[in-house]
Amino acid sequence: MSTVHLTAVRLGGRPGMPLLVLGPALGTTAQTLWAPLAPELASDFQLVAWDLPGHGTNSMVPDHPITVADLAAGVLSLVDGMGEGIHPPTFHYAGCSVGGAVGLQLLLDAPGRVESATLLGTGARLGNAAGWEDRAETVLDSSTEALVPTAAERWFSPGFREHHPGRASSLLHALGDTVDEGYAAVCRALAGFDLRDRLPEVAVPVLAVAGARDVSAPPEVVRAVAEGVREGRLVVLEDVAHLAPVEAPEAVARLVREHALGPTRDQLTVAELREVGMQVRREVLGAEHVDRAMADATELTREFQHFITEYAWGGVWNRPVLDRRARSMITLSALIAGGHHPELAMHLRAARTNGLSVAEIREVIIHSAIYCGVPSANVAFRIAQELFADEF
Repeated sequence: MSTVHLTAVRLGGRPGMPLLVLGPALGTTAQTLWAPLAPELASDFQLVAWDLPGHGTNSMVPDHPITVADLAAGVLSLVDGMGEGIHPPTFHYAGCSVGGAVGLQLLLDAPGRVESATLLGTGARLGNAAGWEDRAETVLDSSTEALVPTAAERWFSPGFREHHPGRASSLLHALGDTVDEGYAAVCRALAGFDLRDRLPEVAVPVLAVAGARDVSAPPEVVRAVAEGVREGRLVVLEDVAHLAPVEAPEAVARLVREHALGPTRDQLTVAELREVGMQVRREVLGAEHVDRAMADATELTREFQHFITEYAWGGVWNRPVLDRRARSMITLSALIAGGHHPELAMHLRAARTNGLSVAEIREVIIHSAIYCGVPSANVAFRIAQELFADEF
């Protein structure tokens, strides 16, 4: 397996937010396929789409045959280049068509890197080898321009081009501008792609999204993915063909967000919110501490324990945009300022669970000395020293 050169296109959000990597359909670009829904997701994710060889911003065309596994390795290389630490970053993934096929390959080749996967208009096997070889030859003989008329029929549901001429025109122009050799190389990668026998190995949660009018990846093909992986769910979008991110950007954005981050607060019942909060609370503070606090609750304090579980842990700590590391740093500063020493000790331990190093905790306390007062920082250092005596 080799790594294929891919190019990244940033579509919104900022570093520090959960990373969502967006994969393209064959003949489309990062910009034309994913820009319509980027505004819907930019407040929750750092959005990074990528371009296939010979597509959009990626002028590099491989001089050797490539596979879908090579494209998946290229995605990992792209993400690794964005990392700032020694640990390769994890990410959420959404991909359409061949981008979805790459997503499936990632779930097999690097399952520990992908937190969730939304796969649109794709399958564990797309078409057949002879068909892809024929299309590659057609493009090399007549250019990608020859595919535009049929793409217009396959990509869009009836009436879409008339109601959204700008979006449709941008996509069809991008197809015509695609480098012939790059398009053909991806066709031949798909000719050898078949993960049907390996679907039961996929353990990462998968949301499989089909367009009811998609003839390239009909709902039954997408359904096989949802039913074949260990934890899958199928959603079929009515009046949508092959390019759901363009035809139904709001619906796709909502599905991606909910699958990656869970439902928003106003979509949860009180019982569900409490359950989510309990899970987060146990993950951050430690199951032993939380179980003891709940067991020690009296008739007087039980409702308070429920309240903080729902509103602090199920609400604030479970919001997107800031990760748990950032929330730990904010919490430590607030507790230092307020002089809440027992809570500070508890959240110093939690900060380590959330990935803060002792050196980072030291910097938080030093920073707090300026804005919260030196005496408060002195007390914080004494508490931290007791907790991390071997490391401070």
